[in-house]
Amino acid sequence: MTLDIAESLPAVMVPTVRTERLILRGWTAGDIPAYTRMALDPRMSRYTGSPSSEGAVWNMFALQIGHWALNGFGMWLAHERATGEFIGRAGLYREYGWPGLEAAWTIRPQRWGEGFATEGGAAAVEYAFTGLRADRVISIIHPENAASIRVAVKLGMTFAEATERNGQPRHIYAISRPDWRPSTAGSR
Repeated sequence: MTLDIAESLPAVMVPTVRTERLILRGWTAGDIPAYTRMALDPRMSRYTGSPSSEGAVWNMFALQIGHWALNGFGMWLAHERATGEFIGRAGLYREYGWPGLEAAWTIRPQRWGEGFATEGGAAAVEYAFTGLRADRVISIIHPENAASIRVAVKLGMTFAEATERNGQPRHIYAISRPDWRPSTAGSR
């Protein structure tokens, strides 16, 4: 047997993004307990699926790390800059068959209403347009999720179409590069 190390895939490099109040960084095994506590809160699965065990969170972490490896972009874990406290996640997502490059955010319920989703979402949209040179960014949102719809609108997105994902109604909000303006909530 010959082991040819030179032909190995490179390690996944996830850039760290700093906003006014957040540090958006890559996924580590040490983050699984905090993410599990968030995921198991029943409020987290009201509009989207949420992992239901620590093992399911581990699998989701592996998926997110793989997303970075396959696409060169993905979701970041979000931590508060001032305290280092785990806040949630924000970033970009596009799996096979997805209708476009999606900016997405998930914030711990205990920190809802503090603007972290908008700040993380703004960083994701900015990264899409400036780092990836994307032409369009979408967010797929349950039509009853008024808080996420407000975030999408604050990011400059407008309603694009009604659709369905996994048998559930969804609305797609979108913004194109010519309509995008950098936000003060973006990267610093």
